[in-house]
Parts: sequence; C-alpha cells; structure tokens
Amino acid sequence: MFAGIQGFKLGWAPLGPPLMTVYCYVLGDLMIDTGQAHMRREALQISSACQVKRVFLTHHHEDHSGNAAALKKYGQVRVFGQAVTRSKMAGGFPILPYQKYVWGRTEPLEVELFPEVIETSWGNLVPVSTPGHAKDHTAFLLPERGVLFSGDLYLADTIKYFRVDEDVGTQIESLRKVLTLEFDILLCSHFPKRENGKLRIHKKLLFLEDLYGAVIRLWRQGQPAKVIFRNLNLKEDYFTKYFCFGNVSLFNGVKSIIRHYETRRDMPGQDSSGSTPHPA
Repeated sequence: MFAGIQGFKLGWAPLGPPLMTVYCYVLGDLMIDTGQAHMRREALQISSACQVKRVFLTHHHEDHSGNAAALKKYGQVRVFGQAVTRSKMAGGFPILPYQKYVWGRTEPLEVELFPEVIETSWGNLVPVSTPGHAKDHTAFLLPERGVLFSGDLYLADTIKYFRVDEDVGTQIESLRKVLTLEFDILLCSHFPKRENGKLRIHKKLLFLEDLYGAVIRLWRQGQPAKVIFRNLNLKEDYFTKYFCFGNVSLFNGVKSIIRHYETRRDMPGQDSSGSTPHPA
C-alpha cells in the first residue's frame, strides 16, 4: 500500500521463483497497467475484488498490457492509452519467443484515448508523455499525493541492458521532464520506491548522461560502436543477450546513443557538432 494506492506484484515461472515481476496499481476504480498474460487469472481476480472500471496503460509492451483484453471482455473494464498505444493494441504486435515465454502475448483490443480529465478519489491523474523506452510511453502524475506512476521510465539507478528499439537520448529528455514535476513516491512497474523518488530519477539521469557523453566523445574521434564498447570497459550480460536473441543488451544502448546523436546532428538548425542531451 502506497499513500492509499494498492500495488500488486505479479510474477510467473514454470518452476521456482518468478522470471520477472511486474506491478499493477489500483486507486479507487482505476488500474494502471494489467500485468503479463501469464498472470491473467490473478489480474482478473484483482480487478473483480477492487471493482476496477478503468485501466490506463503506460505503454503497449506485453508485460504491461497483457491482460487488457481479458479485463475488458470479462470485467467490462474500459481501457485507455495514448494514440500510438491505441494503434499498437488494435492490430496486435509481434513479439519474440523469449517474450512469449516470460510474459505471454497481448491480445488485440480497441483502446480508448485518454480523456481530457482523469478523475480519481485523490484528485486528477495527469498523463505525462515520456517516450524513450517506447514511443508511446506515458507516466502518470497524481499531484495531490506526490506520486508518479513511472511505468518503465526508471527501472534502476544504473541500467545493464537496453531493448533494441529504445532511444536513450529521448529517455534522457523524458527523465529531465519528470524532474520538473512535484512527487516523492515513485511507483515504478518493477521496482517501486516509497520515498526519494525524484532522487532515484536524478541518479538514473546522471548515469545515462555520463554514458551518452562518454560514447559520443569516442564517436567524434572516429571510433566504431564495438570499439567504443570495449574502450569504455562496458560489460555485457551475455546470458540475457542470447536468451533474448539480441533484443536486449548493453551494446544496444551504445548503438542507440549514436543513432540519437547522428539524427539530432542532421536536424535543420543544429550546429556542426550536433545537439546532445548531455554535458560537454
């Protein structure tokens, strides 16, 4: 329980401890995210017990949206998301074998766009666009309680691996954006923090800024991505990389930084050195 908000930790494994846990949160009749499809029975039980009527998705990834269709079908729950989330969920989206094994597949459904005002018993819930981890990533601020539902924006102070489609530079911008908001409780979808939430966001921001700056300094010297990875003494989690078919790795982060830098450098109005979201 966080400031009157219920957090439910969902985890699945064929044997032994869960492979990865995911939180969904309930305040009043509103649920944020739905957990993975492998935990469908539990998600339906939570929805029924808490009399959930509305679901708001932080983004479309299967560990967050996995039970949205079931909640809508069996619980008569309305499901909301932003425009890209709606598009992704309407047609379904492909996932790799490891994703299906760990979390399960999200079933397609029609998602409603966020209403102009999201009312709760503790004041209005404010969607905050925070792309980077995913293009449709949205955090939710509950100003009356000083709570930020951060989805996958935080995860940890330091990051050991990145999805192949993540944009590290855009994540940096999103982290800076939420640091302008007023909150202390950080309800991350995987590692919630009851206090000092802004400090945890700040620590992750510093980590990514330092990594971005180090990568680009070597890139400007003409070093290729693999050489940069080696010269920065970055350590790959090879089990995770190969289990995930290369979709998740630390090297993905280096490549993402270079892509972001090159894209910004080519934008009209930028100087020859490019626009970078890190200290020089």
